Amino acid sequence: ISYRSPLELIKTTAPPSPLSYMSAAGPPTAAVVPPGSCVFGEEWAPSPLLEKKQLNHDTVLLTFGLAEGKPLNLPTCGCMLVKSDNIEAGPVIRPYTPVSTNAMIGKFDLMVKVYPDGKMSGYMQKMEPGHTLDFKHIKFNVKKQYPFDKSRITMLVGGTGITPMIQALHAILGTESDNTKVTVLYGSKTESDILAKDVLDSWESSHGDQLNVVHVLSNEPEGSSWKGKRGFIGADLIKECSFGPGDDGMFFVCGPPPMYNALCGARDQAELSGLLKELGYSAEQVYKF
Repeated sequence: ISYRSPLELIKTTAPPSPLSYMSAAGPPTAAVVPPGSCVFGEEWAPSPLLEKKQLNHDTVLLTFGLAEGKPLNLPTCGCMLVKSDNIEAGPVIRPYTPVSTNAMIGKFDLMVKVYPDGKMSGYMQKMEPGHTLDFKHIKFNVKKQYPFDKSRITMLVGGTGITPMIQALHAILGTESDNTKVTVLYGSKTESDILAKDVLDSWESSHGDQLNVVHVLSNEPEGSSWKGKRGFIGADLIKECSFGPGDDGMFFVCGPPPMYNALCGARDQAELSGLLKELGYSAEQVYKF
């Protein structure tokens, strides 16, 4: 990959569009590419931080630079591996899914939740424009390639697990001929913790025949103005909102480890366990992101 210097990129990159969907939701955009197209390959390559924006109390939006005129060209749904050698504990590698699409030129966005003991997320929060991280993309980083070829998809989401779902929704809702019905069951701690809510609200309004979003809050204070569901994503909610085990559908699951354990088994576990197995679904119907 050919780069200009980080400082040159910072000076010449246009400011974010006011329709950046982290601030004001724009329309879903299908910018789908085949596997093997990503500008990052199997070797680590640096990318400079262009901009950092605080989204809420523990989540930041980081914009990284690419070679001039180049889109990221990440397959849908795919993630990238991120590495830093500058962390005190030694090199740290984590997977992240961009929330921008391949229609963005010369840069890409990562939404990062900063955990109290998170080595990588804590480091990324402290980064300043001009600092670089190393990225790569490998075949294993594509969990399920668009088109998904199912009539129903249920997304079981916790926290920043919304990022690959945003990527998938861009492709589904942005493709005129795609009639897939999508239900998003999105678990957060409180209303202020819901990420990309403006995006989901906007897309549910404009694509109400395809998209249904159900928020579930586990720690919302009693007596607040919240009128939606409380607790956790459980059997009753899945039965109420999702397709049945014998239907033409699939689950996309992404969230913290306890969520995987409860719903479908650990992320790196091929076999299906947990609640979805108990409800009669098969491993072939469940994709763990």
